[in-house]
Amino acid sequence: MTPDPIERAADLLGASRRLLVFTGAGISTESGIPDFRGPDGLWKTVDPDDFTFERYLESAATRRKSWLRWSGSPLRQARPNQGHLAITELARLGRLAGCVTQNIDGLHRAAGLADELLVEVHGNVWTVRCLACPAEWPAETVFDRVDGGEEDPHCSRCGGIIKLTVISFGQAMPATEMHRGYAMAQAADAVLAVGTTLSVWPAADIPLAAARRGVPFVIVNLGPTDCDGIADLKLEVPAGPTMSKLVGLFE
Repeated sequence: MTPDPIERAADLLGASRRLLVFTGAGISTESGIPDFRGPDGLWKTVDPDDFTFERYLESAATRRKSWLRWSGSPLRQARPNQGHLAITELARLGRLAGCVTQNIDGLHRAAGLADELLVEVHGNVWTVRCLACPAEWPAETVFDRVDGGEEDPHCSRCGGIIKLTVISFGQAMPATEMHRGYAMAQAADAVLAVGTTLSVWPAADIPLAAARRGVPFVIVNLGPTDCDGIADLKLEVPAGPTMSKLVGLFE
């Protein structure tokens, strides 16, 4: 009898007390968010040049377009699914070294995962920061300013350009978050990559930093990944129900 692949994953990860979970778009598709690079994804409907950091800095029109696009984004209406909730349950069980996500939807936080266990390496659509000073606000306050007629809102403290924490093309990765991610990888005794092709760098190097130490490495993703050949186990199954069952086997 062929063993259940989820049970095989539980066998590989069951002894872990410091599991690093690395997530990508595939964990959020069950919340109604299309993969950015899929057939219905964002990059099929917009000009990617509108998302370059250089254009954002130099063009008030681009900034205005950005605020209008993100304020109505389906990402902001999405709710956590059983995959996100399963990772929060891992934390409750005391078995999570941390969750590093490439997603900008904020659904791990919405599922109740504590900030100290979460690294959003590509930022999120819920927080705005000034690019010239340390000021930070909930995104909703800036969207309200745009709805009220401000076409290009600036920092209320210093007058600088403000931006969602979402990382744009050509923008430097957040050093603090990358450092936190690598620290989690060094502390991890196993790695679980969920809903990601492990092809977007440098973020994808974080789970590999743990895998290179020889700890168990399991991938859950519908479709091939760049790391199928080095994983101890690859499951081509939907993320949400798989994570729910897997974590249930840990309890």
